[in-house]
Amino acid sequence: MHVGIFSPITDETPGPSELAGEIEARGFESLFVPEHTHIPVAIEAIHPGWDQIPRAYGRTYDPFVSLAFAAAATTTLRLGTAVTLLVQRDPITFAKETASLDRLSGGRLELGIGSGWLREEMQNHGTNPKTRVSLQTERIDAVTTIWTEEHAEFHGKYVNFDPIQSWPKPLQRPRPPLWLGGWGPSTHERILAQADGWLAPTGLSVNEIERGVAELRQLTDARELPPVPVTVTLLDPQPGDLEQMRELGVYRVLCGLLPATSSEAVLGRLDDLAILVTQ
Repeated sequence: MHVGIFSPITDETPGPSELAGEIEARGFESLFVPEHTHIPVAIEAIHPGWDQIPRAYGRTYDPFVSLAFAAAATTTLRLGTAVTLLVQRDPITFAKETASLDRLSGGRLELGIGSGWLREEMQNHGTNPKTRVSLQTERIDAVTTIWTEEHAEFHGKYVNFDPIQSWPKPLQRPRPPLWLGGWGPSTHERILAQADGWLAPTGLSVNEIERGVAELRQLTDARELPPVPVTVTLLDPQPGDLEQMRELGVYRVLCGLLPATSSEAVLGRLDDLAILVTQ
């Protein structure tokens, strides 16, 4: 089982080059970062269980800019998003940006993709929250087409373009690993249809993770398909949690590194997490 780090990187935290280098030096396998283009001032409903949106959500760097700096400062660290909000991005530009980063990083990019929950943020990008899952499905297919075909063409309900040439192609073929986020009525079906693995929602309990993994495994077993890899994020992992995830057959655990303004605090937390991993 791989163990990586999930961390927002903002203008108030140590930068991505410094952070990625320290993560790699401690033997962690990966760094995954979140995405929010902005936080609307007026929000009708925030995330369930929250009193307010965390300060870091509105201050995160663009994930692919952060990961580019992280790539330049490391050699083996896997670089991922958790999650990219593809429903808020142009698919042609996204295909170019991610293929470029994958190639320049030596094939180390991984993409967690989710449809998002902050409705006002989506609407500011012209995205209808009611159709965001269908839009995401089309954009994933369109981007994959651009990555894999010399003359890419796509005609759907939400995405439409005549044949184009878009280079470079990703170094990883046919595409960077794609992890589908969320856990709704259609999530596991869409993982089997479009993705390479499941990115379980952040904040799930160990029991919920176990149930989600079991549901996904039942689906693949019933269709005589190989097991689907699962990446789990534990924002505050405790002794024994990693071993439980290993027993469940989880592919990767991302340990939460919450934003801190000083390098000393970040390095101290990384040291604590490294000790937890060895235990």
